[in-house]
Amino acid sequence: MAFPVTTQPVQPLDTLSFGTSGPPQLTEVVARHLRLLGADAEQAAGSGEAAGQDPSGRITLTGGGFDPAGAAVTWADPTSGLVDEATVQAATGIMAVHGRRDGSPRGLAVDYVATATAVLTVQGLLAGLLGQARGAGPAHLSVRADRAGLLAVSQYLAAAGADEGESTELAPGGPPFTSAEGVLFELETLDPEAWAAFWRALAAPADAMRAGWRPFQFRYATACAPFPEALHAVTRAHPLPRIRRAAADSGAEVCVLRTLAERAREADGSAPWSLRPLHRLTGQESYGKGAVPSSARPLAGLTVLEAGRRIQAPLAAHLLGLLGAEIIRIEPPGGDPLRGMPPTCSGTSARWLALNRGKKAVEIDIKAAGDRRRLRELAAEADVFLHNWAPGKAAHLGLDADDLAPVNPALVYAYTSGWADRLQDAPMGTDFMVQARTGVGEAVRPEGEAPAPSLMTLLDVLGGLHGTEAVLAGLLLRERTGRGVRVDSSLLGAADTLTRPALRRAAAGGNARRPAGFRHPLPTADGWVAPSDASAPATSPYDLRELSTRDALAVLGERGLAATAVTTDLSALHHDVRFPGAVSRDAHGAPAVPDPWSFV
Repeated sequence: MAFPVTTQPVQPLDTLSFGTSGPPQLTEVVARHLRLLGADAEQAAGSGEAAGQDPSGRITLTGGGFDPAGAAVTWADPTSGLVDEATVQAATGIMAVHGRRDGSPRGLAVDYVATATAVLTVQGLLAGLLGQARGAGPAHLSVRADRAGLLAVSQYLAAAGADEGESTELAPGGPPFTSAEGVLFELETLDPEAWAAFWRALAAPADAMRAGWRPFQFRYATACAPFPEALHAVTRAHPLPRIRRAAADSGAEVCVLRTLAERAREADGSAPWSLRPLHRLTGQESYGKGAVPSSARPLAGLTVLEAGRRIQAPLAAHLLGLLGAEIIRIEPPGGDPLRGMPPTCSGTSARWLALNRGKKAVEIDIKAAGDRRRLRELAAEADVFLHNWAPGKAAHLGLDADDLAPVNPALVYAYTSGWADRLQDAPMGTDFMVQARTGVGEAVRPEGEAPAPSLMTLLDVLGGLHGTEAVLAGLLLRERTGRGVRVDSSLLGAADTLTRPALRRAAAGGNARRPAGFRHPLPTADGWVAPSDASAPATSPYDLRELSTRDALAVLGERGLAATAVTTDLSALHHDVRFPGAVSRDAHGAPAVPDPWSFV
């Protein structure tokens, strides 16, 4: 049953007010997203850190006919020694995965974990209000950044703990490429024939071309691409116009790395998602059938139909499932081919399990008219239809929002895309191309280093989190207005959320990048340690290379400097004392990370 409509909200949080306190790193994105969703900001409280108080974030939501909702946001368990972005990146394995391309751990020069934590916090608040609207009691929400970090590396962690080893080499190397003029660019294709045609057009050695395809293809899974150096030499021998022609003729795509200043000049401040109400319901529709929601499972009784590929949409649906929804995956005849992608656990891809465990599956050939009718029948009984098909594909198949609304006027139709039709000259909407086009390749590396998009799938993961946030906003708007809703999110929106502080600096004419050496861990005799951002400047006099990691941490600790060991073996997270009991095993034996929120 829908929540009683006492107003006519346009946004899901219209008539609600929010307040925040605590570190801006943890609360600023939360506040912006709550405002974009329609809530009014109360007078801001002072920073807990500035006042010498508990450095956790506090968020409250009141009004709109709901019981007050609140959230506490922290970096980690206080006993773990993880006190900020740098130490959480180090401990959760983000530094190790991001550093694979370079051969050693290195931190992301953007506040990736804090951004993901903020989006997860908004998700939890929306889910709690949705639960209330559907009859559950109010709940207090807790979100920890270290769990957000574990979620971000969950696929890499699952692969590291699989029954078998990787099927491709984990070694340094990868894009971007460089033209004869010194221009950095990304190359993208999902087709081995287009890959081969591109390199043949540039007269690349045949053996290098063949050897390069597999690591290039698997870079999404491994966060590195150790293809032959000869391929880099080939592009350095050709001017950019010649490279562009080779790409156009072969069906591949290239994207020159844009700067943050260039992105700042064109950024329009748009929200990272959009919500469009559809048909008003007649009152005869029935939705949200089945299990009764609770404060811990506010989406219980809701059904999500997911037609997702790779990471973005499957992760969005996975999170909705953790909140209690039933997830039904639409897979091609024979099942999702990624189910068998090595390494496996009990015969199923460990990476696939990280995003898809617990989902039901229905095989449908969307190219066949009869199977499309079956999909419409499933959509007629669902609360959400979520997909990340190529642009225009849904409309071509007669499966767009306006096609399904007559079948199910109460449907929340969600599309997670690359660009959301916001850029006219956009290349292929994949993670690394969006990183290149939006300045993320510059933002993730500090001053003095050549820009390079991270080979960790930063935007696919953050885009998936935005997708979940958008779906929850759409479901809440449906409850409050009695209308179906179309929601759109994108990798572009995720990129703009992630780089917003850097874009502000660029727009103001300042240096958008962080200083040289920012978040570079320090080598020890047997590993690496990462100082906190606040302590890092004071660690420069110390040479820790002859000390064990344990002794190095003791030396820094004696001088009042916060630091933590850098996780380099993700399989060791299962027994890491900083995450006691956090990493478990699923029914297949694959490593599984904890839910990112806690509802009390």
